[in-house]
Amino acid sequence: MSRYLITDYGAAPDSEALATAAIQAAVEAASAAGGGTVVVPAGVFRTGPIRLRSYIELHLSPGAVLAFSSDPADYAPVDSRWEGVRRQVYMSCIYGENLEHIAVTGFGKLDGGGEPWWQLQRDHLERLAYPRPKLISFDRCRHVTLRDLTLVDSPSWTVNPIACEDVTIDNLRIFNPADSPNTDGINPESCRNVRISNCHIDVGDDCITIKSGTEDTEERIPCENITVTGCTMLHGHGGVVIGSEMSGSIRRVTIANCIFMGTDRGIRLKSRRGRGGVVEDIRVSNVVMEDVICPFVLNLYYFCGPKGKDQKVWDKSPYPVDEGTPNFRRIHFSGITARGVQAAAGFLYGLAEQYISEITFDHIDISMAPNPEPAYPAMMDGIEKMSRRGFYLGNVRDIRFSHVTIEDHDGPAFYLEQAEGVELEGCRSVRMRTPEQLVYRAEAAKGSVREFAEQGHE
Repeated sequence: MSRYLITDYGAAPDSEALATAAIQAAVEAASAAGGGTVVVPAGVFRTGPIRLRSYIELHLSPGAVLAFSSDPADYAPVDSRWEGVRRQVYMSCIYGENLEHIAVTGFGKLDGGGEPWWQLQRDHLERLAYPRPKLISFDRCRHVTLRDLTLVDSPSWTVNPIACEDVTIDNLRIFNPADSPNTDGINPESCRNVRISNCHIDVGDDCITIKSGTEDTEERIPCENITVTGCTMLHGHGGVVIGSEMSGSIRRVTIANCIFMGTDRGIRLKSRRGRGGVVEDIRVSNVVMEDVICPFVLNLYYFCGPKGKDQKVWDKSPYPVDEGTPNFRRIHFSGITARGVQAAAGFLYGLAEQYISEITFDHIDISMAPNPEPAYPAMMDGIEKMSRRGFYLGNVRDIRFSHVTIEDHDGPAFYLEQAEGVELEGCRSVRMRTPEQLVYRAEAAKGSVREFAEQGHE
C-alpha cells in the first residue's frame, strides 16, 4: 500500500503553524488513489482536527506527536452523539463517519491539549457553542483498528466509536489527569464486535465504559459482542463500567485478565427508570483489584446526569413495568481478588418493580482496608457513606455466592433487603465475632438462604 508522508504536503515539525491542511491533503491524496498509509514522521506537529477517509491508515512513527489545537474556532460542528444523545458537537481531533477499513497506528503520541477545554467545562461551558471534542471518535464505521498509540490529555472522552462494527483496540496507553472532567478512556457506544486488549488506562473518569445511548436517542442500537482482556486501569471512577446510557441494550460482554488499581469502583453497572434496555450475558473473570471503594456495583437508582433528580429516579416504591424499565440479568463474576476495599464488598440494588436477577459470584476473595474513609458504594439517593461493609443486596432475585471470602469487614457479611432466592455455598467470613453476624436478613427478604458450608470464623 502506498505511503503518503505529511511533510511532502507542507507539514513542518516543531512549528507554531498548524499542519491541519497539509495532513488533510495527504489523507485526501491517499483516498483519491484508493487508499494508503498517511505517515507522521518524528517531530511535533501542531494541528486542528483530522477527518479520515475509507481505506486510510494514519501511522505515527516513533517520536511523532500530533498536538491538537485548543481553539474552538478550529473545530467545525458535526452531527454525532454526546453522552448518549445525537446532537451537534465539535468534531473530534481524529474523526470519521460512514467509513470502512480505517486505522490509526504507530508508537507516536496524540496530545489532545485538554487543559483549556477542561477549564471551560469547569466554567460550565459558558464560552462553548458545542460540547468538547473527543480525541478519537468514529461514527457508523466498519473495520476499525487503533493500535500501539499513546493518547494524552483528551479534551473529553478519549476513544469513542459510535454505532461501529468490527473494532480492534490494542496496546493503547491513555493518560488524562485524575482531576480532568469526563475524560473517559475507551467508550464503545452502540457498537458490535469490539475487541479491547492490552491497554493501560489512567484517566479522570471511567477507564472503559460500554454504552448504547439514552432514552432521548431515537436509534436504539445495542452494544454487543464486546471483549476486554489484558488491560490495566488506574485512578478512574470505574475500571469497566456498563451504562448508564443503555437504552439500546448491552449484551454478550466478557471482561478477563485485568488489573484495577485505585479506581473508585471496579465493575460497575448503572442505570435508572426511563432508560429502558437490558444488560445481559456478562462474564467477568480473572481480575485483581486494589484500593477500590467498591469492587462490584449493580445499581438501578443511578441519579447523575439530566433528569437524575426526577422522582421516578429516586422513588423506592414499585412503578409499572414498561419500555422505560431497565433490566440487569445473567451477570457472572469468577476468580476475582479485591484488596484494600473501602466502602463495601459489593452493592447490588434493583428496582422495586424489576429485581436484578440471575447473578453469580464464584471464587471471590475480598479484604477490607484497615482504616478507610467512609464513602458511598454507589450513586443512589438514600444510601449513606459506608466503610468495611460486606455485600449490600436490595431488590434482587436468584443470586448465588460460591466460595466467596470476605475478610476484616464490620457488620454482616451479607445484608439482604427485599431479596429472593439468595444462595451461599462454601463461603467464609474472616474475623467475625459471632456466627449470627454472617447474614443479616431484613424482614422483607424472602426465599431461602443456605447457610455457609464452611463457616471459617476467626
